[in-house]
Amino acid sequence: MRLLVLADTRFPIERANGVQTMATCHALATRGHDVTLVVRPDTTQPARDPFAFYGLPHIARLKIHTVPAITGAKAQRAHFLLTALRMALADRDVTIYTRDLGCASMLLQVPRARRPAVVYESHGLSVAVAEELPRLLGNPNLTPSIQKLKRLDRRERRVWARADAYVTITRLLAGDLQARYGPRQRFFVVPDGAERVLISLGADEALMPPERRSGRSTDPKTAAYAGHLYPWKGVDIFVRALALVPEMHGLIIGGHPGEADRLRVQKVIDSLQLGARITITGLVPQKEVVPRLTAADVLVLPNTASAISERYTSPLKLFEYLTLGRPIIASDLPAIREVLTDGRTALLVPPGDPPALATALRRIAADPALGIALGKAAQGLAPEYTWARRAERLEGALEDAAKR
Repeated sequence: MRLLVLADTRFPIERANGVQTMATCHALATRGHDVTLVVRPDTTQPARDPFAFYGLPHIARLKIHTVPAITGAKAQRAHFLLTALRMALADRDVTIYTRDLGCASMLLQVPRARRPAVVYESHGLSVAVAEELPRLLGNPNLTPSIQKLKRLDRRERRVWARADAYVTITRLLAGDLQARYGPRQRFFVVPDGAERVLISLGADEALMPPERRSGRSTDPKTAAYAGHLYPWKGVDIFVRALALVPEMHGLIIGGHPGEADRLRVQKVIDSLQLGARITITGLVPQKEVVPRLTAADVLVLPNTASAISERYTSPLKLFEYLTLGRPIIASDLPAIREVLTDGRTALLVPPGDPPALATALRRIAADPALGIALGKAAQGLAPEYTWARRAERLEGALEDAAKR
């Protein structure tokens, strides 16, 4: 199958959407599909190689088409959409795949007989996300106008009704869309994924950091978080929990130097005098994230409660955590419960509750057998959440759309 993947973002990009887009395209190409990924140019000079940036081998079936940059955000957006439209109308035998609502809405206004099949992947009910983001990001200037909300609702309704196939990343999101816009056929729930990590050591030893395999280490245990530092990610909660567990160290992998979120988290660390116990690495290359995580005894996903985190998130880091065989402590949110089960594959704690998270950290530290059991059980889930498995699931949507 020939696929045209539309992603109106600078590329490569450090955010999770870039990782997800590239990994998905690479996995589809690995399965034998011819994939053309259409993006905006890198803003770094000289431009970085996306394959090297994301730590993936070059593959001939995946081509990256860069839309030339022009001045002005609105002009650049219009230029990208026009380019996407031209490419789509030039080849009706290709299948279009995008998570760009505006782009999908534009293409779906073209009669089906004149355009290729369009598969849209939703990462959230756009109206709910637009209303929630100002609070989550702590920026009231992002509050959407009524006109914008109405425009988003029209686009969402059009894409829901007309897309040749529709993909959501959680079952909860699929339910919300059906409740708001009515039933539809040809929709698929396809969660995100991670690269599978192969650990060659045996049994229980493979689940322990190297310095503890002898059983003689007296080093403090380490709890780690990897990802961005947006307020709704709950890193502040993680820091406050660590303040209540003085015998444990913290590792935070992520954070842009000088950004407001990094400064906010550092301020919390400084106010609690935890600088000697918590390390923030800042941004690291994607290929270095997993090796750094393997040094931890427990992995933490402390998302706070919001419409996005409760119902729409399919966190890449969660699936990365699964591959490592470490015990996981995560916020007890509905979307997380689509993957994890409290007491079997993780410890789930109330979101936004530092004392509850601290209790779970102490429980793992005090009971190595529990940590090993949870880590093993979580790792048993990992094969269902690889990028290869995601591509396999997506094929159902792509092939179904192409038949129409």
